Amino acid sequence: MAKRQLNRRQSWRIEKIQEERAARAARRESRAQEELEGGELGAEQVGLVIAHFGVQVEVEAQDGDDAGQVFRCHLRANLPTLVTGDRVVWRPGNQGIGVIVAQLPRHSELCRPDMRGQLKPVAANVDQIIVVFAPIPEPHANLIDRYLIAAEHAGIAPLLLLNKADLIDEGNRAALESLLGVYRQLDYPLLEVSAHDGAGMSALRERLDGRISVFVGQSGVGKSSLVNSLLPDVDTRVGALSEQTGKGTHTTTTARLFHFPGGGDLIDSPGIREFGLGHVSRADVEAGFIEFRDLLGTCRFRDCRHDREPGCALLKALDDGRIQPQRMASYRHILSSLPEPEY
Repeated sequence: MAKRQLNRRQSWRIEKIQEERAARAARRESRAQEELEGGELGAEQVGLVIAHFGVQVEVEAQDGDDAGQVFRCHLRANLPTLVTGDRVVWRPGNQGIGVIVAQLPRHSELCRPDMRGQLKPVAANVDQIIVVFAPIPEPHANLIDRYLIAAEHAGIAPLLLLNKADLIDEGNRAALESLLGVYRQLDYPLLEVSAHDGAGMSALRERLDGRISVFVGQSGVGKSSLVNSLLPDVDTRVGALSEQTGKGTHTTTTARLFHFPGGGDLIDSPGIREFGLGHVSRADVEAGFIEFRDLLGTCRFRDCRHDREPGCALLKALDDGRIQPQRMASYRHILSSLPEPEY
């Protein structure tokens, strides 16, 4: 059944209800914070945001007598939006409750547009983006390339991770090898693992040690199963594929940070079926295709659209086999999905 389209009045009404609910929640939070700050607060100390729950966050103390303990914290109204991975200054209160008073500078952030097209940070201070895909649901180069563009735009190193390698069979092997071959040729780091039988997991642990990594990928690719395998004490809820659609069901509802015993952290983010790139420009998209780098700016025409223009360096590279048709098709598809620039 097709989704019912909402008319303008229905959309306005839904938005109005959501705003009223958010305002009520903010008033409740303000009263709770006033009560908390009316009592005795401890000294300022550094903490790490390990989970976000609406108007509150969980903060792990990083120093002092409370180091390693987790506190549910209120946010002062003048603070910017905080996300998992943020380092903050906070003050402890009573009964495991605290108040965040400042956000420390981020060295990186992963963002994506929300349903309204507004840019929304997903995780902060990340060193490595783990792009997870699997034989089932069927992987698509276009979605993988979107993550790679987002990683390039954020200045965060990517790692391609094929999970559920135990599900590779004669029916999907050729298509998968063709897909993976393109990224191997481009020297993207790529691992094949199985959270189910443990194959390749030791190599993955080595790539995660000492880094702050975030898992991204469409629902159903096994991100939560990977977390369970890497951190068996966590017991993250695992969801099955929808039998009707073959798409994944969302099991992670908030980004959460986990520590590895040997060092390094992992941020498990909610499943994303489509990764919007409404916040990037045409130049950002082109920069995300690393095989284009030496070719950009060498076309006959300065405003070349890399479509049918004579003297186009990208089209010549495509004919010569230096750019793969899969990547060129993905590039064109992503460009066509970008919003028109406003003048």
